[in-house]
This record gives sequence, C-alpha cells and structure tokens, in this order.
Amino acid sequence: MILLDTHALLWWALDPSQLSATARSWCERMEVDGGFASSISIWEIGVKIQRGKLEIGTSVDEFARRIADSTSVELLAVDWPTWVRSIALPWDHRDPADRVIVATALQRGLPILTKDTKIQAYAGARCLW
Repeated sequence: MILLDTHALLWWALDPSQLSATARSWCERMEVDGGFASSISIWEIGVKIQRGKLEIGTSVDEFARRIADSTSVELLAVDWPTWVRSIALPWDHRDPADRVIVATALQRGLPILTKDTKIQAYAGARCLW
C-alpha cells in the first residue's frame, strides 16, 4: 500500500499521463489493493484553487466526494498524533501539507508516492516515483 502526495492524487484522478511509469504501476496496484491519501491534500487543493494556482474542472467538494467514494483511495483524517508527529519532524520544511503527509506515512509505515524532491530528500520518509 502507498500514501499519495497531493500532486500524485490529482494526477491519478485527473491526468494519469503526468505520472512516471513507476508511479503508474504503483497506482495500478493501488486500484486493486487499495491506498491512502491524507485529508490535508483536499485542503491543499482547495487553497490552491482559491489562490488561482490550480484549476481542476470541478469544485473541491465534488473532487473530495469522488475520492471519498473511490474504492481505491481511502482519505485519512489528520488526527492529533499525526499533528504532533508533523511538528516533531527534524526537518526544516515549513509546508504544513508536506509535513502532515510525511508524518502520516511514518505513523502508518507507508511509502509516499511523490515527485516532490523536498519530500524525497527527507531521510525519514520512504518515497517512490
């Protein structure tokens, strides 16, 4: 099982051609075995839409419902242990979404499907792309 970073979630759902061959393979496995995304990804997508940095052709509410109804991806709520873990990461990276995604992966022992080089560079996270 894998944890999708926000862009991997978007590309899997809306534009799979953006995924690397390895990422596509992992997503195909995920569609059979299941996978995860942090609910903070929905927040991150909504913020980017509000700021005019992202257009997904639907509302964030509809996108979230579509993902929540999917049998392939389970949206994980961000609970207090994950928030605490994200704060405690020995990582000089201020993006709260990235910190929560890494903390979620560590809490659950999951690799992160990500193209993000900052996440890939964090020694504590196992990343795939």
